[in-house]
Amino acid sequence: MTELPTPQAQRLRRPSWRDSRLIVGVLLVVLSTALGGYVIAHADDTVPMYAAQRTLVPGQALTQADVRRVDVRLGDGVAPYVSAARDIGSDRFVLRGVAEGELIPAAALGTRDQVHTQTVAIQVDTTSASMLVPGARVDVYVSRPTTGQPGTTGVTYAAPERVLQGVTVAALPDTGSVLGGVVSQRPVHLVIPSEGVQSLVADIDRGAKLTLIPTPGSIVRGAS
Repeated sequence: MTELPTPQAQRLRRPSWRDSRLIVGVLLVVLSTALGGYVIAHADDTVPMYAAQRTLVPGQALTQADVRRVDVRLGDGVAPYVSAARDIGSDRFVLRGVAEGELIPAAALGTRDQVHTQTVAIQVDTTSASMLVPGARVDVYVSRPTTGQPGTTGVTYAAPERVLQGVTVAALPDTGSVLGGVVSQRPVHLVIPSEGVQSLVADIDRGAKLTLIPTPGSIVRGAS
Protein backbone atom coordinates (compact mmCIF):
# COMPACT_ATOMS: atom_id res chain seq x y z
CA MET A 1 0.00 0.00 0.00
CA THR A 2 1.41 3.35 -1.01
CA GLU A 3 1.85 5.86 1.82
CA LEU A 4 0.58 9.41 1.26
CA PRO A 5 3.18 12.19 1.67
CA THR A 6 3.06 13.94 5.02
CA PRO A 7 2.32 17.75 4.63
CA GLN A 8 5.02 19.99 5.96
CA ALA A 9 3.93 22.70 8.43
CA GLN A 10 4.55 26.28 7.21
CA ARG A 11 6.32 28.56 9.62
CA LEU A 12 4.62 31.94 10.17
CA ARG A 13 6.69 34.89 9.05
CA ARG A 14 6.73 38.26 10.83
CA PRO A 15 5.28 40.97 8.53
CA SER A 16 7.93 43.13 6.94
CA TRP A 17 7.78 46.92 6.55
CA ARG A 18 8.32 46.20 2.90
CA ASP A 19 4.99 44.40 2.74
CA SER A 20 2.77 46.67 0.58
CA ARG A 21 -0.42 45.58 2.35
CA LEU A 22 0.96 46.66 5.71
CA ILE A 23 2.02 50.05 4.33
CA VAL A 24 -1.41 50.66 2.79
CA GLY A 25 -3.12 49.70 6.06
CA VAL A 26 -1.00 52.10 8.09
CA LEU A 27 -1.68 54.91 5.64
CA LEU A 28 -5.42 54.30 5.83
CA VAL A 29 -5.35 54.47 9.64
CA VAL A 30 -3.35 57.72 9.58
CA LEU A 31 -5.65 59.25 6.97
CA SER A 32 -8.81 58.29 8.89
CA THR A 33 -7.43 59.75 12.11
CA ALA A 34 -6.47 63.02 10.43
CA LEU A 35 -9.84 63.31 8.66
CA GLY A 36 -11.75 62.64 11.87
CA GLY A 37 -9.77 65.30 13.71
CA TYR A 38 -10.46 67.84 10.94
CA VAL A 39 -14.20 67.15 10.98
CA ILE A 40 -14.39 67.49 14.77
CA ALA A 41 -12.33 70.69 14.76
CA HIS A 42 -14.57 72.29 12.12
CA ALA A 43 -17.93 70.92 13.27
CA ASP A 44 -18.73 74.26 14.94
CA ASP A 45 -16.72 76.58 12.71
CA THR A 46 -19.18 79.50 13.04
CA VAL A 47 -18.76 83.21 13.69
CA PRO A 48 -21.10 85.60 15.59
CA MET A 49 -22.80 88.19 13.38
CA TYR A 50 -25.62 90.72 13.86
CA ALA A 51 -29.02 90.28 12.24
CA ALA A 52 -31.86 92.82 12.27
CA GLN A 53 -34.24 92.25 15.20
CA ARG A 54 -36.84 94.25 13.29
CA THR A 55 -36.97 96.07 9.96
CA LEU A 56 -34.31 98.81 9.83
CA VAL A 57 -35.00 101.94 7.77
CA PRO A 58 -32.60 104.56 6.38
CA GLY A 59 -31.79 107.39 8.78
CA GLN A 60 -32.56 105.30 11.86
CA ALA A 61 -30.14 105.49 14.78
CA LEU A 62 -29.12 101.88 15.48
CA THR A 63 -29.12 100.57 19.04
CA GLN A 64 -28.34 97.23 20.62
CA ALA A 65 -32.08 96.56 20.93
CA ASP A 66 -32.43 96.67 17.13
CA VAL A 67 -30.12 93.70 16.54
CA ARG A 68 -29.67 90.11 17.65
CA ARG A 69 -26.71 87.77 17.53
CA VAL A 70 -26.69 84.81 15.17
CA ASP A 71 -23.91 82.25 14.74
CA VAL A 72 -23.34 81.58 11.06
CA ARG A 73 -20.88 79.75 8.86
CA LEU A 74 -19.85 82.23 6.16
CA GLY A 75 -16.29 81.24 5.30
CA ASP A 76 -14.75 83.88 3.06
CA GLY A 77 -17.99 85.93 3.13
CA VAL A 78 -17.58 87.25 6.70
CA ALA A 79 -16.08 90.65 5.89
CA PRO A 80 -19.16 92.40 4.37
CA TYR A 81 -21.31 91.87 7.48
CA VAL A 82 -21.33 93.42 10.96
CA SER A 83 -19.61 91.23 13.56
CA ALA A 84 -21.29 90.55 16.89
CA ALA A 85 -17.94 90.20 18.62
CA ARG A 86 -18.57 93.64 20.17
CA ASP A 87 -21.51 95.93 20.93
CA ILE A 88 -23.00 98.18 18.26
CA GLY A 89 -21.71 101.30 19.99
CA SER A 90 -22.79 104.90 19.41
CA ASP A 91 -23.16 107.01 16.26
CA ARG A 92 -24.25 104.07 14.11
CA PHE A 93 -26.99 104.99 11.65
CA VAL A 94 -28.77 102.95 9.00
CA LEU A 95 -27.92 104.10 5.48
CA ARG A 96 -30.11 101.62 3.61
CA GLY A 97 -32.99 99.37 4.57
CA VAL A 98 -32.39 95.96 6.16
CA ALA A 99 -35.25 93.46 6.44
CA GLU A 100 -36.11 91.75 9.72
CA GLY A 101 -33.90 88.69 10.27
CA GLU A 102 -31.40 89.70 7.57
CA LEU A 103 -27.69 89.82 8.35
CA ILE A 104 -26.62 93.46 8.56
CA PRO A 105 -24.18 94.43 5.80
CA ALA A 106 -21.33 96.66 6.93
CA ALA A 107 -22.12 99.00 4.03
CA ALA A 108 -25.66 99.53 5.40
CA LEU A 109 -24.33 101.43 8.44
CA GLY A 110 -22.57 104.76 8.78
CA THR A 111 -22.33 107.89 10.89
CA ARG A 112 -24.88 110.69 11.31
CA ASP A 113 -23.00 112.81 8.76
CA GLN A 114 -23.49 110.10 6.14
CA VAL A 115 -27.28 110.17 6.45
CA HIS A 116 -28.84 112.09 3.55
CA THR A 117 -32.49 111.22 4.13
CA GLN A 118 -35.36 112.60 6.21
CA THR A 119 -38.62 111.12 7.45
CA VAL A 120 -41.79 112.86 6.27
CA ALA A 121 -45.34 112.12 7.46
CA ILE A 122 -47.97 112.14 4.71
CA GLN A 123 -51.66 111.25 4.42
CA VAL A 124 -52.73 108.81 1.72
CA ASP A 125 -55.93 107.02 0.78
CA THR A 126 -56.44 103.90 2.91
CA THR A 127 -56.53 101.77 -0.24
CA SER A 128 -53.11 103.09 -1.20
CA ALA A 129 -51.75 102.14 2.22
CA SER A 130 -53.54 98.80 2.62
CA MET A 131 -50.68 96.61 1.36
CA LEU A 132 -47.83 98.52 2.97
CA VAL A 133 -45.60 97.39 5.84
CA PRO A 134 -42.57 99.08 7.44
CA GLY A 135 -39.59 98.55 5.18
CA ALA A 136 -41.64 98.45 1.97
CA ARG A 137 -40.27 100.45 -0.95
CA VAL A 138 -42.70 102.61 -2.89
CA ASP A 139 -42.98 105.09 -5.72
CA VAL A 140 -44.79 108.31 -4.81
CA TYR A 141 -47.31 109.73 -7.30
CA VAL A 142 -48.74 113.24 -6.93
CA SER A 143 -52.01 114.51 -8.45
CA ARG A 144 -52.08 118.30 -8.10
CA PRO A 145 -55.35 120.28 -7.99
CA THR A 146 -56.11 122.22 -11.15
CA THR A 147 -59.46 123.86 -10.37
CA GLY A 148 -61.51 124.35 -7.23
CA GLN A 149 -60.50 124.14 -3.62
CA PRO A 150 -59.09 120.88 -2.21
CA GLY A 151 -61.66 119.28 0.07
CA THR A 152 -64.65 120.61 -1.88
CA THR A 153 -66.83 118.86 -4.43
CA GLY A 154 -65.77 121.09 -7.33
CA VAL A 155 -62.07 120.36 -7.25
CA THR A 156 -60.36 118.64 -10.18
CA TYR A 157 -56.89 117.14 -10.32
CA ALA A 158 -54.19 116.79 -12.93
CA ALA A 159 -52.95 113.38 -14.06
CA PRO A 160 -50.70 111.69 -11.48
CA GLU A 161 -46.97 112.32 -11.75
CA ARG A 162 -44.28 110.17 -10.19
CA VAL A 163 -42.14 112.44 -8.02
CA LEU A 164 -40.20 109.93 -5.90
CA GLN A 165 -38.99 106.46 -6.75
CA GLY A 166 -38.11 103.55 -4.46
CA VAL A 167 -38.41 105.36 -1.13
CA THR A 168 -38.82 103.42 2.14
CA VAL A 169 -41.87 103.21 4.38
CA ALA A 170 -40.62 103.90 7.92
CA ALA A 171 -43.87 103.48 9.88
CA LEU A 172 -47.64 103.16 9.57
CA PRO A 173 -49.35 104.85 12.55
CA ASP A 174 -52.80 103.53 13.41
CA THR A 175 -54.65 106.87 13.43
CA GLY A 176 -56.37 108.18 10.31
CA SER A 177 -58.89 110.67 8.93
CA VAL A 178 -62.55 109.69 9.29
CA LEU A 179 -65.17 110.66 6.71
CA GLY A 180 -68.78 109.59 7.27
CA GLY A 181 -67.76 107.12 9.96
CA VAL A 182 -65.22 105.45 7.64
CA VAL A 183 -61.46 105.92 7.82
CA SER A 184 -60.68 107.57 4.48
CA GLN A 185 -56.99 108.40 4.92
CA ARG A 186 -54.14 107.06 6.95
CA PRO A 187 -50.74 108.50 7.82
CA VAL A 188 -47.59 106.97 6.40
CA HIS A 189 -44.05 107.91 7.36
CA LEU A 190 -41.70 107.92 4.39
CA VAL A 191 -37.91 108.09 4.33
CA ILE A 192 -37.00 110.27 1.35
CA PRO A 193 -33.82 111.94 0.06
CA SER A 194 -33.25 115.28 1.76
CA GLU A 195 -33.28 117.14 -1.55
CA GLY A 196 -36.84 115.94 -2.24
CA VAL A 197 -38.39 117.11 1.03
CA GLN A 198 -39.16 120.70 0.04
CA SER A 199 -40.98 119.78 -3.16
CA LEU A 200 -43.07 117.10 -1.45
CA VAL A 201 -44.06 119.43 1.39
CA ALA A 202 -45.09 122.05 -1.16
CA ASP A 203 -47.37 119.53 -2.88
CA ILE A 204 -48.90 118.58 0.48
CA ASP A 205 -49.56 122.24 1.32
CA ARG A 206 -51.38 122.85 -1.96
CA GLY A 207 -53.69 119.89 -1.31
CA ALA A 208 -52.32 117.42 -3.83
CA LYS A 209 -53.40 113.79 -3.70
CA LEU A 210 -50.60 111.35 -2.87
CA THR A 211 -50.62 107.72 -3.97
CA LEU A 212 -48.06 105.09 -3.00
CA ILE A 213 -47.30 102.20 -5.35
CA PRO A 214 -45.04 99.35 -4.10
CA THR A 215 -42.01 98.82 -6.33
CA PRO A 216 -41.57 95.39 -8.01
CA GLY A 217 -40.22 92.88 -5.51
CA SER A 218 -40.95 95.04 -2.47
CA ILE A 219 -42.24 93.41 0.72
CA VAL A 220 -45.98 94.01 1.07
CA ARG A 221 -48.74 92.91 3.43
CA GLY A 222 -49.96 89.40 2.77
CA ALA A 223 -46.95 88.42 0.62
CA SER A 224 -45.35 85.08 1.48
